[in-house]
Amino acid sequence: MRRRVSFSHLLVALTILSLCGLGSFAQDASVHARYVVMPPHLRDDVPPPATSLQTWNGSFSYGGSNYTYNMVGTAPSTNTSTTVQVYIIPVKIVITARRGGTKTTFDPAHVLSNGNTVTQNTVASPIFDATTTYTQGGVNVGTTQYEDAFQRANFWGTVKTDTNYHVLLGGPTVEAEQTLSPSSTYGKTGSPFGFTAGLVDINWFDSQLPTLINKFGIGPNAFPIFLTYDVYLTQGGQCCIGGYHSSEGSISNPQSYAQATYVDHPGDFAQDVSALSHEVGEWIDDPLVVNTNGNNTPCGILEVGDPLEGNANYGGYHYVLHGFTYNLQDLVTLPYFGAPTSTSVNGWLSFQGESLGVCSNGS
Repeated sequence: MRRRVSFSHLLVALTILSLCGLGSFAQDASVHARYVVMPPHLRDDVPPPATSLQTWNGSFSYGGSNYTYNMVGTAPSTNTSTTVQVYIIPVKIVITARRGGTKTTFDPAHVLSNGNTVTQNTVASPIFDATTTYTQGGVNVGTTQYEDAFQRANFWGTVKTDTNYHVLLGGPTVEAEQTLSPSSTYGKTGSPFGFTAGLVDINWFDSQLPTLINKFGIGPNAFPIFLTYDVYLTQGGQCCIGGYHSSEGSISNPQSYAQATYVDHPGDFAQDVSALSHEVGEWIDDPLVVNTNGNNTPCGILEVGDPLEGNANYGGYHYVLHGFTYNLQDLVTLPYFGAPTSTSVNGWLSFQGESLGVCSNGS
């Protein structure tokens, strides 16, 4: 028998559900913690710069098909080391409330509990510091930077004998802080993870970056990283993007770049340098400077961080350096995309040895 429910009873029920958390659930339903790739912004009417990013081409066979890829550095079999100069551009975001005009500032010059600014703590992290030894499943892949250790493990089948192979981040050089103040159409504040964060439209933000790259005279042979603090990017009104990478400029010699946010709330999405570790790893394996459609594999482009961003702690592993506990995201290796398991250390499909199958978590 269908029971009739009066409006007053329904109103009471909805009130109770709201008090029990339905309101917060509805708000959280629009929150999707993720990273993205922005389509390259390339033009054929721009004179190609004199310098270019050092990259190499490789391939593997899977299921009777051949798949090609382009990565930063030189082929592991060359047994050589590549250093790409990095420029960090701290970006202060100023949000003005639509009503009342109150300004809220999210500044990478913010001083953290360890006495470092956000920018200083980023520079001091294992992303750039080369004093951490990485032992993966009993195999020492090197005392080096995190991304270099990952790439060495990624091609350990070759690197274990060609031990001079490295892909290193030079510097970094920290440029003068820049301020961006989106209008209320493109920027607001919110609490998607329980703390006040800046929420900025990714297309608006991305449109500001070519001018800044040109301002500092950065060329395609270098890698600019735009660092924000407690800011998530939004796309189509949906939060929350922790970082992205792309390329722009001359179609024959593009400029690669990335954005990553530093969240000062342990356990939340994009905490400390986890977003940066994600984006740098993806830039190394998918720099978007040769094939504008991305690299070619059975499960899409070589976005090596995306398959693991939904894991516990957003895929982050703890590394203590200078007394600070950093969170560095695990990254999948080439065998995850279908290459022979003999390619990577221990035949692993991720740097940290996660239990995975080919394309098991998408791309």
